[in-house]
Amino acid sequence: MLQENQQNKTDVIVVGAGPAGVSAAVTVARGSKNVVLVERGNFAGAKNMYGGVIYSHAAQEVFPNYKESPIERFVSTHSYVIMSENDSTTVSYKNPAHKENAFIITRANWDKWCVEQAINEGVYYAPNTLVKELIVKEGKVIGIRTDVEEYYADVVIIADGVNSLLAKQIGLRKDIKLKNVFMGVKEVIKLPSEVIDQRFGLINQTGCAMELVGGPLKDLFAMGIIYTNKDSVAVGLGVSLEDLKNNKTKPYELLEKMKKHPFVADLIQDGELLEYSAHLIPEGGYNCLPKLYTDGAMVTGDAAMLVNNVHFEGTNFAMISGKYAGETALEALAKNDFSQNILCLYKKKLDNSFILKDLRTYKNVVKTLTERTNSIGYYSNKLNEFLEIFTTADGVEKKGKFQKFAKHFFTKRSLAELFKDGFAAVKVMFDILK
Repeated sequence: MLQENQQNKTDVIVVGAGPAGVSAAVTVARGSKNVVLVERGNFAGAKNMYGGVIYSHAAQEVFPNYKESPIERFVSTHSYVIMSENDSTTVSYKNPAHKENAFIITRANWDKWCVEQAINEGVYYAPNTLVKELIVKEGKVIGIRTDVEEYYADVVIIADGVNSLLAKQIGLRKDIKLKNVFMGVKEVIKLPSEVIDQRFGLINQTGCAMELVGGPLKDLFAMGIIYTNKDSVAVGLGVSLEDLKNNKTKPYELLEKMKKHPFVADLIQDGELLEYSAHLIPEGGYNCLPKLYTDGAMVTGDAAMLVNNVHFEGTNFAMISGKYAGETALEALAKNDFSQNILCLYKKKLDNSFILKDLRTYKNVVKTLTERTNSIGYYSNKLNEFLEIFTTADGVEKKGKFQKFAKHFFTKRSLAELFKDGFAAVKVMFDILK
């Protein structure tokens, strides 16, 4: 907790010790300014969950010594799995030149390590501290109010996660709609390291990241993930809260169905369940971004809805956006101006970065895909059905099988639906390339 004998004023307060918050805090500390990093959990990472992959470019930018962190494996293989009821098609990508492009690490270990680095660089860390509200005077954020005290700062950086009650308090955000939030659920399953290497085709402790669609996830706006730790496998999925509600589906039941699919079941056979976790993920994209700054405050990371849902990028967005918030705070301190006139530089930094450029690129893609959710399961089934015919030699001529396949393809889905699917695909490509 923040100690009562401490002075109650500092240069910057950062609320939330996730990747965004710790990146902001360490950036301020490196600028030789006083910064307090407040975390409601007993330790950094206690309340956090994510898929499992961190992109090295972001880690390198904030923590140049990131390779000293407790990395499980560097990702050597990215696989995309298209499932039907019992079969699947896998497309894998490997590039030796990109073998350290991303790494797998548990969030609790990563967050703890990052906070340790921040403390070493002068950040004052206050765990187990619940911020009840921001202190606002004459329209300007001037501090925080906890259970036991008030604490003041020239700049407050809000990094309190997807729900961000603090950003809502000062009008930067509204309540999130169900369609703009995913529920992420994940299990970590213990397996011997050599078994993981054999099942995933890995060598020299390299890692694999998988994304799965179709099969048990058909007719839902959902995607599964599998990541290989050193001696465990993370299996999870993200699914729209709106779809969960409309389909009266429970996320853990959906995960169980996915685990029973032959493709997944073979990979985790004889594994021991170590943990289960769940977390909300902002999925609204560019069209749902809140206002990112106000007098005396900025909002960053998940609290700012900065997630690229198409590419499953969130942690790297959090770290870089947190770094930009920290840099902007340093500029405000140098000018002794903590108004929107200076803090708007944070938005300009994001505008010029890959973060908002990528979010703009994909701003209409998710909406288009959600409107055609049922298409994903249909084409997943048809792809696997085609490949089953193509790879089967059973003494029966292929021509008749392909004719039957083509007939069913056009009768099971009307021409109108096929046209809509084609139009949606073209629209997605146009939105990305325009």
